[in-house]
Amino acid sequence: MMPFVRCGLSSVPMPMLVLWLIFAGFTCAGSEHAATATLPAAFADLLPHFLVEPEDEYIVKNKPVTLTCRSTPATQIYFKCNGEWVHQDDHLIERTVDPATALPIMQVKIDITRQQVEKIFGLDEYWCQCVAWSTTGTQKSQKAYIRIAYLRKNFEEEPLGKEVALDQEVLLRCHPPEGVPPAEVEWQRNEDVINPVSDPNFFITADHNLIIKQARLADTGNYTCVAKNIVARRKSTSATVLIYVNGGWSTWTTWSSCSAVCGRGWQKRSRSCTNPTPLNGGTSCEGQNIQKSACVAACPVDGGWSEWSKWSSCAADCSMWRSRECTQPSPGTGGKDCQGLDLQSLNCTSEECPQTVSGAEDVALYVGMVAVALCLTLLLIVVILVYRRKKEGLDADVADSSILTTGFQPMGIKPSKPGVWVPRPRRPPSHSKNSHLLTIQPDLTTTTTSYQGTLRSRHDTAGKFSMSNGPLLDPLPNGSHHTMHNGKLNPDAADFVGRLATQSYFKTLPRDMANTSYGTFNFLGGRLTIPNTGISLLIPPEAIPRGKIYEIYLTAQRKEDVRLPLAGCQTLLSPIVSCGPPGVVLTRPVIFSMDHCSDACPENWAVRLKKQNYEGTWEDVLVMGEELPSDPYYCQLEAETCRVFSEQLGRFALVGESLHMGAAKRLRLVLFSDAYCSTLEYNIRVYCMDDTQEVFKEVMQMERQLGGRLIDEPHILLFKDSYHNLRLSIHDMPQAHWRSKLLAGYQEIPFYHIWNGSQRYLHCTFTLERLSLATCELSCQLCVWQVEGEGQSFGLDFNIAKDTRAMDSEFLLMDSSATALAGPSAFQIPYLIRQKICSSLDTPCPNGADWRMLAQRLKLERHMSFFASKASPTSMILDLWEAQHFHSGNINQLATVMADIGKQEAMIFLVSDGEC
Repeated sequence: MMPFVRCGLSSVPMPMLVLWLIFAGFTCAGSEHAATATLPAAFADLLPHFLVEPEDEYIVKNKPVTLTCRSTPATQIYFKCNGEWVHQDDHLIERTVDPATALPIMQVKIDITRQQVEKIFGLDEYWCQCVAWSTTGTQKSQKAYIRIAYLRKNFEEEPLGKEVALDQEVLLRCHPPEGVPPAEVEWQRNEDVINPVSDPNFFITADHNLIIKQARLADTGNYTCVAKNIVARRKSTSATVLIYVNGGWSTWTTWSSCSAVCGRGWQKRSRSCTNPTPLNGGTSCEGQNIQKSACVAACPVDGGWSEWSKWSSCAADCSMWRSRECTQPSPGTGGKDCQGLDLQSLNCTSEECPQTVSGAEDVALYVGMVAVALCLTLLLIVVILVYRRKKEGLDADVADSSILTTGFQPMGIKPSKPGVWVPRPRRPPSHSKNSHLLTIQPDLTTTTTSYQGTLRSRHDTAGKFSMSNGPLLDPLPNGSHHTMHNGKLNPDAADFVGRLATQSYFKTLPRDMANTSYGTFNFLGGRLTIPNTGISLLIPPEAIPRGKIYEIYLTAQRKEDVRLPLAGCQTLLSPIVSCGPPGVVLTRPVIFSMDHCSDACPENWAVRLKKQNYEGTWEDVLVMGEELPSDPYYCQLEAETCRVFSEQLGRFALVGESLHMGAAKRLRLVLFSDAYCSTLEYNIRVYCMDDTQEVFKEVMQMERQLGGRLIDEPHILLFKDSYHNLRLSIHDMPQAHWRSKLLAGYQEIPFYHIWNGSQRYLHCTFTLERLSLATCELSCQLCVWQVEGEGQSFGLDFNIAKDTRAMDSEFLLMDSSATALAGPSAFQIPYLIRQKICSSLDTPCPNGADWRMLAQRLKLERHMSFFASKASPTSMILDLWEAQHFHSGNINQLATVMADIGKQEAMIFLVSDGEC
């Protein structure tokens, strides 16, 4: 609306009125709202120009905004908003004079409210413009736009969390909420504002995205996009950025020295995943951290003497000499130097000596020689007398040579008076399966002698072995004695274990005699076996010193009775076996055999033999692959059996440490159910145990006591060191007849309970329910798998009412063989034949027809270094053969090997079946 002025005249539009007043020289006097002024004549021809023009403004909430316009020289200033004049009453006018130019200055202000702007909201933008007049003309200012300010709550795009590898670029997107004026964006990390100026590794793009040029570990954190304008400040949800580090291999260490002292061995080198170490979930290094390589160690060459040179001519001192050199061969690779003299001298004969010596000196020489001869004769007589006296007092069990070929003869010993054993007449020996291999017939006419006293050393008390707290085995009470039949000892079991339990070291020995074997042995050796466990102890001939008799036991310990600490990736691979008594003197290694449950990949494991000392602490006495010839222990790891050569008795266990996640141990899964079921509920028990006979025997015996029955053959599962649990589930049951009462779809056994738990076997029970008592057939699938790993599925199809005890007895594998065998009856190879083979093959042959060829033919060449370190390598090979083939060995096969080697002198004792 055009403003009007009332000055005694009718209402006239302001601009027209002003022009008319100027030209008429008329001025409205006394008006408070007059917006016009008369300019001096000097400035009458100037157009007004703006000193201040209105600016764009934003209305925040309900607060009005003020527009200002200032011009000089101006006689009148008014605002026009959206094409309409603002009423004069809404103007605030201020007049001043510029002191420098004396020009009049006019300033006008108006207020714009939110209601005014909202009246045209959506039609067009609200704008205002001021117009200034002078006597010469008018001028218009720039348009000032007035907008209502706001900022919405929701971001159009928020940053998302990321996991980024070290040194990679990171892009975090952010699209701020819609707002007027447009929101400004800043980024925060953990509530701290990111300043790209101070940290050039950050860059904020024009569209508000954040770029981390090269991710650092310090850049891990929570990132927030912040949008703000004059109205409000908004924060996005935080985005977590995790900078991870993938593991990297360090450089390989140098190769270790060759494990073999002589011949083929191995060497290894290692590296670690520390370059860099995996962080924040980064991947571990792929590949092996240990490498093994075959190597061949040059065998030591002992020096050999050359032939003696010819004697020199007789010198002036009536002596001549000859020499030899250590060159056939020369010692090398640490071999021994030649033993003996390299220079030999001899007195010349009187004919050759230039100066013949005679007289009193010759007489003295002859007298001395006669005296020496007399002394030697007397010494020989004394030795013969001593030998005969000792021979008369030899032990009764080696009174004749027939024991060396026929073994202990059956004898019954009953006391005729306290402390005295009286033998019964000897019965003819029965023919064993290898008796046809002997051409030397045993002497059946020799009678046995009696032995008085307890089963101890037949020498004085100084030869007895004892513990720190007293004798290891006290004498039997009331003068009672053990009777040995066919080389087996049959003492009272409770008495034997009771006496052992009195010693401090034997407090943890099990009282369950089903897992204990014991017997009495002398220098002829023997064997102890725990039936159905795969555990045995072979005592080779000459392992016990002559003149000594030991009571030896062998027992399988319960894992829960003996605390075996396991660290890291270690797991128990074998039963815990005790043989003793510890501290006895052995002249050569014994061999104890036991099952193990590692997979068939030695490169996956670091296998250690642990032994418990007298203080109860477990120590590593052997690391597989790092054996030294001087070590008192040596281990042969077969596919399912471990055989340990040991020069000491004690408590042992085989522990494996996985070298990477591909290592696996064998588990045996066995399924049982109730033998008779008269209710609708039916339970299936699934046992998970180490794949060893000893644990399987224990579970079978426990289930027999519970009245359970075996419903399927045992299954083998490889359980990997992947830190994943074992899951079991039953599927594919006929829904019309059966249903599962489990709430979950599967049962789970924690990884650590299997890998390094204290229980020898674990089990879970599946409770099923049949819909009718008439339902007897059950068919389903048992699925077993490791989380995120491969699994196995076994089909079950059986009748719950059918008696399967016959199958139970089949898997019990009842072993009726003797638990203790002493003397030659414990061995396949007769004693004399064994001695002959050893004497024939121990001596090295240039063409290799010695113990080395025997080891190769028996496929034992990988243990060549160990055999070579012993005084009799052949006896070690035969001991190992005896331990491996006691139940399945064929001595004729060994005879064939000997024939192939070409040792015919050792074959004169062997004949074929037809010749017998």
